[in-house]
Amino acid sequence: MNQPVTVRHPLALALPKAAPAIATSTVLILGRIWNANGAEHSTGNAALMVVLATGAAAAGAVAAAGQRGDSVLAGTAFAASGGLAFAGVAGYADGISLPILLWAVATAVAYGLAARYWRTDRRDTLAHERHMSEKREDHGHLERVEAMRSRTQIEVAREGAAYTTALAEAMTARAMHPGFDPLALNRAGLPELPTTTPAKEN
Repeated sequence: MNQPVTVRHPLALALPKAAPAIATSTVLILGRIWNANGAEHSTGNAALMVVLATGAAAAGAVAAAGQRGDSVLAGTAFAASGGLAFAGVAGYADGISLPILLWAVATAVAYGLAARYWRTDRRDTLAHERHMSEKREDHGHLERVEAMRSRTQIEVAREGAAYTTALAEAMTARAMHPGFDPLALNRAGLPELPTTTPAKEN
């Protein structure tokens, strides 16, 4: 059975690739807006961001600890910690050079982590598509075999019915000839036509 082919919009294909840059750029912009609204050289604001970033990193470490650690939760917590630290620096620094440098580093790290996830997702997608293709091939083969078997059975039944009809017509035509002796046929060893009697109801 043919599966419907879906074509994704180019924007839907490009958006996941641009997500890391969009995220780091958003943090940089918000940090600079915060800087312009009083966070520059504010020790209290810097201390708040340090506490939040440290708490998020600790939560990520706890989530990753143990044999049953949740990698998704740990990755989210570490990403939040990095984002908070980046926002704190962008808000506290008086110049734009350090925030831009941190933005470039954060973007590179985000793309490095995302590329690993994309490779894993692509490998899983290819494996799933290969598995589904093999299943479709197996089902298609079984359907073809069953269709051939059904056609063969229908043809055999049709030929048997035609042969029986032709034999009955030949026997009937032969019986109408003068001098036909059915006992002579029996003595010659020819089989009798089966007689069908209606089944008695119990």
